[in-house]
Amino acid sequence: MRPLATFFLAFAGLLAVLPGTAKARENYAILIGAATYPSLHEDDWLIGPTNDVDLVRRFLTQNPDIRFQRENITILADGLDDASTPTLGAIRAAFADLTPRLEEGDFVYLHFSGHGSQAPALDPASELDGLDELFLPVDIGRWDDAVGAVENALADDEIGALVADLLVRGAHVWAVFDSCHSGTVTRGAPPTKGDDVRLRKVEPGALGIPGQAMEATSLRSLPTGTPQYDSPFDEAMEGQGSFVAFYAAQTNEQTPEKRLPRGLPGRRSQGVFTFTLFEALAAQPGATYRQIGQEVLRRYAVNNLARSTPMFEGDLDARVFSTEGIGMRVAQWPVQVEDGKVTLAAGRLHGLDPGAVLALMASPADMIEDALGQYEVIYSDTFSSHVRPVAQAGSSEIVPLEIPGGAHLRKTTGAFDFSLRVALPPSGTPEAAFTDKVVRLIQDDALTGPRIQFVPSGAEADLRLAFLANGDQPKSISILPATGLVSGAAFAAHPSVRTERQAVFEVAPLLADTLTRMARAQNLLKLGGAYQDDPGVELVLQTRSPTKPQLRDLEVVPVPTLKPFDEVHVLARNSSDAPLDINVLYLASDYSISHMFKGRLQPGDRLRQGLLYILEEGFGRDRVIIILTPAERHSAIEDLSFLEQDALTRTRGSQTSFGRILTEAGFGNATRAAAPLGGSSDAGPSPAIITFDLDTRPATGN
Repeated sequence: MRPLATFFLAFAGLLAVLPGTAKARENYAILIGAATYPSLHEDDWLIGPTNDVDLVRRFLTQNPDIRFQRENITILADGLDDASTPTLGAIRAAFADLTPRLEEGDFVYLHFSGHGSQAPALDPASELDGLDELFLPVDIGRWDDAVGAVENALADDEIGALVADLLVRGAHVWAVFDSCHSGTVTRGAPPTKGDDVRLRKVEPGALGIPGQAMEATSLRSLPTGTPQYDSPFDEAMEGQGSFVAFYAAQTNEQTPEKRLPRGLPGRRSQGVFTFTLFEALAAQPGATYRQIGQEVLRRYAVNNLARSTPMFEGDLDARVFSTEGIGMRVAQWPVQVEDGKVTLAAGRLHGLDPGAVLALMASPADMIEDALGQYEVIYSDTFSSHVRPVAQAGSSEIVPLEIPGGAHLRKTTGAFDFSLRVALPPSGTPEAAFTDKVVRLIQDDALTGPRIQFVPSGAEADLRLAFLANGDQPKSISILPATGLVSGAAFAAHPSVRTERQAVFEVAPLLADTLTRMARAQNLLKLGGAYQDDPGVELVLQTRSPTKPQLRDLEVVPVPTLKPFDEVHVLARNSSDAPLDINVLYLASDYSISHMFKGRLQPGDRLRQGLLYILEEGFGRDRVIIILTPAERHSAIEDLSFLEQDALTRTRGSQTSFGRILTEAGFGNATRAAAPLGGSSDAGPSPAIITFDLDTRPATGN
């Protein structure tokens, strides 16, 4: 959808503080999931929006930090028994019913899951590209040339007006849009069998929009200085609320739905963006919108599920759901015992995969050293887990099932899988037969080690091998994300290994080396989810360019765009009472890892350090990774330069305990495919890995 937060920031003065009156705030939600479209071909119907709404409703009504009452949640989703059909009229009626009920300080969550599209703008001057972004209700019709609009489409301008009415009442509004609009995406490899990966986009032609009308907008050029968003309001109004918007993709990108959680037999089709967003919310309650946005970006990179770029706009430094005063909550849940089974009302959405270890606490306020015993997750689905007692380290004693009333289980470690599953191309072609020979040689000669596992085409996988007949390198083995989808966007270029005029023994080491480097880079990002404790360091990235030589703060959410010769600097201050070592790595889109800086920050120390500048090659999605580790006094500074590795061309012919964990992640010859991760047992702050995404683009063009 169009960046509505920019639209409202033009008029709203959105930094209002929740009033300290006696009236308690109410929390409301409108959840919209449009899946079946009678006017479209069944191939264009979706499955996931219904499940998205169900997941969001369960999260909102079970959230211990901010509870939404069921009667305050309006459900518009086809396929749910207690929901209304998400027609345009029903959506308008839901907003009309909610608006007069709101009082200043109330909170409203809006969720839109379904198809998106584009159409020539009714007011071309209001859109830089001359296009309106559309959300499609299930009663969508055809293009009406007489009025210049798609029947029953919900255009971005109307959504803006509906939200504006909520803001005028003084409400704080968070809107999430899980739909996509344009861009070029093709299937390069088959998805998991039965996975039914679908894109949430309807081509304008399927709605009857004339091709010449769309082509006319692509040739349109607005006068210099024309504002991208016009506001119908000239002045800010007192008493208005705030507005935050999250978008699954930019207006020229696609977003998929897929069966999630990965690897779970009972998984359901979900919007990748919706599921990832609520994973982040479950893992970081009390976080700011900016922190949640950064975590969504990290999870996208780790899970290889989508190559789109989510957007985040508005008052991003506010706490999610406007939960001011609620800090980061400890990951712990009340124990439930029934018929001898010990369960938790938390599951994979909360990071409780099988193998995760939890400590049994008599009280949620107890210190970890007072734990009564340990439990391990043996099964988990999206919202629940089964656990069993296990012996603590160094002991053979297993805690009995007599669990005291009021006991909680607190997460101490997570079973992070450091393996990389790679799906082979579909059989039956000469290219697939050649790839099979390459893989057999890799396995026979142990060129990759045990962490890289090759699986049949269509099996659950992290990456997929394919030959793209319509691509630039039809004789190359392309390495695609888990969905098998490849984007036409320049920054989503994928690695590949050339096979033309190459023998098996020549291709095997190249493919093995490519996959090993990709695994190392991905595992480094995985570790960012294991170490999220506040290390007591204030961090700010800054930038400057030849045309703007003054250093200025670099906004990292949404993802900033940098061009050749732009510089990146870091400001840091150690506000903890212990020394910390800082290492800065640069993970480029070509999977190279560069070590940019190492140093030590004593308590109270400040660091001002220039890190890097952007070169005139290798553009794409890059990442700055800052690793903070507790330092022993009088010890050598932690040096993580051993993590460096060279780039992958697009087509190519003594450590601390934390250092040992990095080795386990794939930077050495470890044999385990998974390793437990958790807080440091050392005194002082825990390690932390902080990731910032950057888009690097050429100096000319978009």
